[in-house]
Amino acid sequence: MNYDMIKKLLTTNITPHLDDHTTKHAAVLIIIYGDEHKIIMTQKPLTMQQHAGEVSFPGGKIAHDDDDLLDTAIRETQEEISLIVPRNKIIGQLQTVQTRNSGFTIIPFVAILDDIDSLQPNSEVDEILHIPMFSLLQTLDIDDDVEHRSLFEAYKLTYRDKLIWGASARMLKQIADIFKQHDLL
Repeated sequence: MNYDMIKKLLTTNITPHLDDHTTKHAAVLIIIYGDEHKIIMTQKPLTMQQHAGEVSFPGGKIAHDDDDLLDTAIRETQEEISLIVPRNKIIGQLQTVQTRNSGFTIIPFVAILDDIDSLQPNSEVDEILHIPMFSLLQTLDIDDDVEHRSLFEAYKLTYRDKLIWGASARMLKQIADIFKQHDLL
């Protein structure tokens, strides 16, 4: 599949605000890049208070100085992995996803980049992962862990020895569903 097709399928209107004020607001950036259509994910250090050891997309909670949640995703991506993504490279967003334990509502934004330079993780990132998107999406399965399924539909994906579950898996499930609707996965 070429980038034009991916871009067409994942392009949406961008609404970088949440009207729900009963939850904490956050945003992540799903970055697709390169000829192999890789995505960038990060593994959190085991020492973090929340989401320790989890594999997730760059992003985080909204800060007072952010104009909107797209600013949040862009700022957090730059802070976590030293990647500057211009607003005009953001092509759309997925449906919001809620975290089970930490109480965040997250807007996942999608960006397509031709290529990326070397990345530098900050202290919130143990490892930066460059994952072939289609190979990863083909590992999508129901997460049968009873604790994971207690509040939300639960999915899991695997990349090498890494398990991707929770909110990140629900985001990837949305992309897989879009591709499956067009017989591309």
